[in-house]
Amino acid sequence: MESSLDYIRSYPAEPSSLIPLLQRTQERFGYLPREALEEIADYLGVPLSRVYGVATFYAQFRFEPLGKYVVRICHGTACHVNGAVNVSGAITEELGIGEGETTEDGLITLERVACLGCCSLAPVIMVNDKVFGKLTPEKARKLMRELREGKLDV
Repeated sequence: MESSLDYIRSYPAEPSSLIPLLQRTQERFGYLPREALEEIADYLGVPLSRVYGVATFYAQFRFEPLGKYVVRICHGTACHVNGAVNVSGAITEELGIGEGETTEDGLITLERVACLGCCSLAPVIMVNDKVFGKLTPEKARKLMRELREGKLDV
């Protein structure tokens, strides 16, 4: 990982560089690897606990890589009223993971979102950049099976 962290040196070695460095690191790796956080702490001359404190404060940062497919389940008002809780339950049961988790094979990450802006299609999920609406628990289960089998065009 050492050579892949060369970008760190392009930032001023001062505490105010912490958030931009965390953002750049996550952009580069898709998450914040511990080794990178240690390198950032050393470079900036701040305790590793401070780096973790900042990274855990902001919801944008994650400490585990995302799956190949990110399934976002909308829980906005329209989706909630139209059965998002049941759709969400079916998906978590089908995948065997909870919201914020990734399947053991690293294929699918499940996220809960406040709104996807597709209220007329409620309840709705998004798989990477593709929206699937008017879902029922059965349709959602089928989508997850197809996703796992590589049969879903996303």
